[in-house]
Amino acid sequence: MRAAHLDATFAALADPTRRAILARLATGEANVTELARPFEMSQPAISKHLKVLELAGLISRSRDAQSRPCRIEARRLKEAAEWMERYRSLWNERFDRLDGLLEEMKTKEKKNARKA
Repeated sequence: MRAAHLDATFAALADPTRRAILARLATGEANVTELARPFEMSQPAISKHLKVLELAGLISRSRDAQSRPCRIEARRLKEAAEWMERYRSLWNERFDRLDGLLEEMKTKEKKNARKA
């Protein structure tokens, strides 16, 4: 994955409105009016969010008569997930060490409680 694609994906995902739009599109196609409905913002504002998502490659828009239905494009999400997956073993290793440290602290605490 090119760094620019990854940057655009994470920048697009940083906004809660855009994440909500993607969640809605995960259930099926929708036009701008349908996507704007749950938000207290204008259609032009929603269109700006859609443009960010489209430039990041997270959605595509087609033309159907006068409607422009949007659909989610999962490839870039998959690429971002694969990038994050590389760090899973690091996170798991650190969590395992933390678990070990906490167990060690509990054991010491129990021993100290018995002595007192």
